[in-house]
Amino acid sequence: MSALTTKAPAPAHRDPRDPASGGRVRRVREKQWPAYVFLSPWMIGALVLTLAPMAVSLYLSFTDYNLFDPPKWIGLRNYTDMLTDDPRYWRSVGTTMLYVVVAVPLKLGLALGVAMLLKNLGRGRAFYRSAFYAPSLLGASMSIALVWRALFNDGGTVSRALAAVGIHTGGWVGDADLSVYVIVLLTVWQFGAPMVIFLAGLQQISPDLYEAAALDGAGRWRQFVSVTVPMLSPVVFFNLVLEVINSFQVFTPAFAVSGGEGGPADSTLFYTLYLYERGFTASHMGYASAMAWLLLIAIGAVTLILFRTSRSWVFYADDNEGAAR
Repeated sequence: MSALTTKAPAPAHRDPRDPASGGRVRRVREKQWPAYVFLSPWMIGALVLTLAPMAVSLYLSFTDYNLFDPPKWIGLRNYTDMLTDDPRYWRSVGTTMLYVVVAVPLKLGLALGVAMLLKNLGRGRAFYRSAFYAPSLLGASMSIALVWRALFNDGGTVSRALAAVGIHTGGWVGDADLSVYVIVLLTVWQFGAPMVIFLAGLQQISPDLYEAAALDGAGRWRQFVSVTVPMLSPVVFFNLVLEVINSFQVFTPAFAVSGGEGGPADSTLFYTLYLYERGFTASHMGYASAMAWLLLIAIGAVTLILFRTSRSWVFYADDNEGAAR
């Protein structure tokens, strides 16, 4: 009996310098090289198309470069001029911030509302989901932005429809107080992508949670606040981060609606539009590179703030399970 229960001795640790151990390492490396071969196109693309241009852009941000003459090193002058001696830069920052603060909540709120309606829809859910998702595929194109401009232009469909019910606003595109909201509405109209993600998240919430809340006397609103919002908070956070990052980089709608000039009175002068103007219209590529790096830093800072604050409102089921264990 004792012979049956005796454990076999553990294998001794092999020295890496042992020839047998070296043979195993060589065999592992021989098995890995196909992976590096398949990864090489991505690695080369990341180096040539992303990392190298970023390094060149960082260098140009410290130079005076006009696309035609060799770059001239000027240190931090582009950054100091931008922050202290360029009022149009700060107008572009203000316009972009207004757009982010207004467009992102409206877009996510509409996406969540439609997702909840589709969740309870029996027949035709696939059709409506595709129909609502289609604008997300088309809305980023220049052609749709030009059509949108025509709709909100003076004498366009929107101004005529509002005039028919006694609201005389004229063309929104030519109004400095309303032009930015043309772009906001175009962005909100493209709510399909976050809607699909919300719908997938809603379908993962267990019906037992709603049944338990109903037994406790919770109505629909209470169920939404106490069950849907906490369980959906990781999806909300995911959509929020993506939409904030994309909103800071909006360009095509602003370019199309304003005719590439950010008018009227710089009311649609978004950050990326002003960056394009300084880099490719005024040929101040060094200045535009500095703007691009400040935008990258700003997006990184906002994303970091969102991640830090998410600890207080994003609920993960695994956290409770870990606490219970």
